[in-house]
Amino acid sequence: MSFFFGGRSNKTFKPKKNIPEGTHQYDLMRHAAATLGSGNLRLAVMLPEGEDLNEWVAVNTVDFFNQINMLYGTITEFCTEESCAVMSAGPKYEYHWADGHTVKKPIKCSAPKYIDYLMTWAQDQLDDETLFPSKIGVPFPKNFLSMAKTILKRLFRVYAHIYHQHFPEVVQLGEEAHLNTSFKHFIFFVQEFNLIERRELAPLQELIEKLTAKEAR
Repeated sequence: MSFFFGGRSNKTFKPKKNIPEGTHQYDLMRHAAATLGSGNLRLAVMLPEGEDLNEWVAVNTVDFFNQINMLYGTITEFCTEESCAVMSAGPKYEYHWADGHTVKKPIKCSAPKYIDYLMTWAQDQLDDETLFPSKIGVPFPKNFLSMAKTILKRLFRVYAHIYHQHFPEVVQLGEEAHLNTSFKHFIFFVQEFNLIERRELAPLQELIEKLTAKEAR
């Protein structure tokens, strides 16, 4: 589904997460890719008729993980312990890492370390068949949507960091159209299903308003 990416798309931060061929989720992913190809992002995020919401959220969460993985992969050389000693999204927002299991008390760390923790943690969730079942007939757990919300909320922070701290480098690499399209797709999706609280989106609120104003309902 990551049709946005050109020559640098082979460089990812973490290994790409694949949805197994032959599964219903793979068919859903292909449907989403075809709709995205039409260029109408509002339409592309809507739940296809007769489909299960959990399954649709799962497929899209995997896709956003892969997109962010690629976007961050293009700028890792600029995001260093020295240049980004704290994980921030502008002067007002700083993120401390905790996953509730191995790190219970939030720790202050550099942006590359935080994003490494975050993407490793997200990958573990996506690989967990009890959380993200890929086999037909295997039910999603009752807490699936709240888990997906946590993953998406954290993935948003990578977008926020890239926009606030690395946008000049993104422009320099000629990747800004990819970044904007990917982020707009992400925002339309989380808005469609109320997956991220408005206060969490505050670091990029102006940009969100700008990107979504042109396609207001």
